[in-house]
Amino acid sequence: MRFKRRVHVEKGHLDIAPLIDCIFLLLIFFLLTSNFIFQPGIKINLPKAVTSEVVQENTLVITVTSDNRFYLNEAPITFVELKSKLKGMSSNQKPILIKADRDVALGKVVNIWDFCRDIGVTQINIATNQEVR
Repeated sequence: MRFKRRVHVEKGHLDIAPLIDCIFLLLIFFLLTSNFIFQPGIKINLPKAVTSEVVQENTLVITVTSDNRFYLNEAPITFVELKSKLKGMSSNQKPILIKADRDVALGKVVNIWDFCRDIGVTQINIATNQEVR
């Protein structure tokens, strides 16, 4: 006796609505978190040096932009205020890192350097980018 198999193949129906919901949720998640990736900062072009080293200590950062604006740890400050704050911080003896744009006059950097040495700071560094040989 021969039995016939009745195989009935049903085409599956894939509901795409939950998939679209998941894709939109992922898209919204990445859009919202991508705003936190970009950190505001001060735009400067550092000069390049072949023999530069990485400073790993907790330093006080003085930034001078190409339009002669001064920043102390990314907070805007005038040169007179910078001098008074550095005098007050001289007891801490923190190393100082000067980040000066390559277009800043050398006299500005020398003024800051000279004042820091005058108040007794022993370790003063100038920030540079490493140049590839």
